[in-house]
Amino acid sequence: MTDARLRRGRGSLAVGFFVQGVTFALLVTRIPAIQDRYGISDGLLPVFLAAVPVLAGVSSVGTEKIVARVGPSAVLRWSQPVVLLALLAVGAGSELWTAAVALGVFGLAVGALDASMNMLGVSLQRAYGRSIMLGFHAAYSLGGIAGASLAWAGAHWHLSLFVSYLPVVALLLPAALLGSRWYVDGEAGETGEARGPASVGAPGTEGASGVAFRMLLPLCMVMTFAYIGDSTVSNWSAKYLQDVLHSSEELATVPYNAYMVTTLLGRAVGDFGVRRLGAVLVVRAGAVLAAVGFAVVAVAPGAWAGMAGFTVLGLGLSVVVPQTFAAAGRLFPGASDAAVARLNVFNYVGFLIGSPLVGALGDAWSYRGAMLVPMVLVLVTVVYATSFGPEKARYGGSHERPRTVDVG
Repeated sequence: MTDARLRRGRGSLAVGFFVQGVTFALLVTRIPAIQDRYGISDGLLPVFLAAVPVLAGVSSVGTEKIVARVGPSAVLRWSQPVVLLALLAVGAGSELWTAAVALGVFGLAVGALDASMNMLGVSLQRAYGRSIMLGFHAAYSLGGIAGASLAWAGAHWHLSLFVSYLPVVALLLPAALLGSRWYVDGEAGETGEARGPASVGAPGTEGASGVAFRMLLPLCMVMTFAYIGDSTVSNWSAKYLQDVLHSSEELATVPYNAYMVTTLLGRAVGDFGVRRLGAVLVVRAGAVLAAVGFAVVAVAPGAWAGMAGFTVLGLGLSVVVPQTFAAAGRLFPGASDAAVARLNVFNYVGFLIGSPLVGALGDAWSYRGAMLVPMVLVLVTVVYATSFGPEKARYGGSHERPRTVDVG
């Protein structure tokens, strides 16, 4: 694989992460507006929020089988346009059933997109021979900032969801299709992984793909706890500011934007931190910082203090998810696509648990108290962080570096 091809692949994949960041932010920061448009009650809202990750998890499992035949680049190339069109459909409908269908399609497509996107990132990191995974997720965070800013503008100018979404989709859809021309799949002999069945894993514990779930389980737990935290921000930060801290609808779009800004900052320097300090220390520090952010949110006396908590939270959580995907790729170098697909399911498990859990606790007890639950779960990551490799190891925890190539 040539250096130029790897560089093009890295750049085009970063564009894909950016587009998905914009798309997801435009959806989650306008949840109050979507709820008002379709007349979704507070009791029914958690059902809608839970349906998306359930369908995404099912799709992620199916993606493992599909990429064994066609490669993750083909799956990403066609799932991303479907996600964008599903977002537009959410803004275009008026009946409750149209919202259900649009969000269902969004969930199915986003599961395939997330899995294939991270598969490509893991295989490219192996080809580079150094930590670059956080850079891809930094592009996602940058997209999230752009999407949240556009959502703020839509709320500020009282634009309908369809009017807010249409120009964004019209711009990003062709950009995503053009960028997909340069996606790079892992190839046998070059990333250490071939398409098709692998044979790596602990005897008696692996499936057909060679992924031993017993070995993957600690990373699955970390992924779940991280996404319980992330889903709390994405699904409830706007409502928390509006209903608990009594902010305006316009101001309620800001916490997610602030969260994404600090997520971007953390990921922009995270690869350097992993190379210098090792993944274990970086992940532990991130978990502690995220817990501090949740604590601030729970006791915030007003909207600005709440936004400060969400801001700190983003800096802490920023490093956890990318390093979890990278650790899965290192743990199963001959079956990283299967490992990433299975690990990605716990992304949605976190969303599935986090959104209804916070909603149920908020209704039955208080939303301030509900914020303490993800705080405790994120702290548990400190224990599981040993799964990311030796404390002082380079390249995220492996004393043995893979083959390196001279690329930028």
